Amino acid sequence: MDVQGLIIFLAIGAVAGWLAGTIMKGGGFGLIGNIVIGIVGAVVGGFVFGFLGISTGGLIGSIITATVGAVVLLAIVRVIKKA
Repeated sequence: MDVQGLIIFLAIGAVAGWLAGTIMKGGGFGLIGNIVIGIVGAVVGGFVFGFLGISTGGLIGSIITATVGAVVLLAIVRVIKKA
């Protein structure tokens, strides 16, 4: 992975983490927190979309996949914290 790819990867993670925090009304997680949530969300979203047979491509598709995964991740964390 070159530097440009790494920057895009981190930017997608930051945007997805911020969107997920906004959607879930969890507030901001800071830049590093948003990136981590977005990257882990991308993995979760890729698994969920793959399981459902949904294929996304391009930059917008990557952001959507990561955001959906991050929302699922935050929902799971919220349920675990309440238990």
